[in-house]
Amino acid sequence: MRVDVLTLFPGIFSGPLDHSILLKAREAGLLTIAVHDLREFAEGKHRVTDEPPLGGGGGMVMKPEPIFAGVEALRERFGPGKAVLLSPQGETLTSSLARRLAPEEHLILICGRYEGVDQRVADHLADLEVSIGDYVLTGGELPALVLIDAVARFLPGVLGDPMASTRDSFEEGLLEAPQYTRPRLFRGHAVPEVLLSGDHAAVEEWRREEALRRTRERRPDLVTRISHKGS
Repeated sequence: MRVDVLTLFPGIFSGPLDHSILLKAREAGLLTIAVHDLREFAEGKHRVTDEPPLGGGGGMVMKPEPIFAGVEALRERFGPGKAVLLSPQGETLTSSLARRLAPEEHLILICGRYEGVDQRVADHLADLEVSIGDYVLTGGELPALVLIDAVARFLPGVLGDPMASTRDSFEEGLLEAPQYTRPRLFRGHAVPEVLLSGDHAAVEEWRREEALRRTRERRPDLVTRISHKGS
């Protein structure tokens, strides 16, 4: 997969992309990520990328011209790509959405800033708007990193254990069961005996029950969704 990112602050991406799983995926050729300064696609001596909102109001709005030019240039150079606008108004990022995006060969992520992006970008350029939650951040850079990480986990070969992503929270609509490792006893707190039994069927049953218990306690809305699907 190739991911191109359009942003006013390219430096934000240098740390997270250069460590751990994402770095290994890039080194292995499983994931190509390029970060582009949006100002490169702005016209004029001062490379202006934002203007005051029409109709009045505070703050600045990102202009459509540089964004359209950037996406079109990337598509011309690297082929068709799904343009994703990171926006509080977008579809909430879920495990299902990340899995849906994983087969795409090319993603172009558009990072908004300030008071937002000219609506014509969402209406006539972006193929999808994505939000990472019901809150507002200072820009789309952190959501873009979250999206990249979430999608990368579903790319073949990225995770050492190919089945790991199927056991994560939300994959079956539930939160993941608790995990333990050695020592068996730590500061008076013991590991559940079933995990030491060697009975794989019993372990799987325990994990399923714990996942359901944890989900009922922490995310009852997920249990409700599962019940509605089954009805």
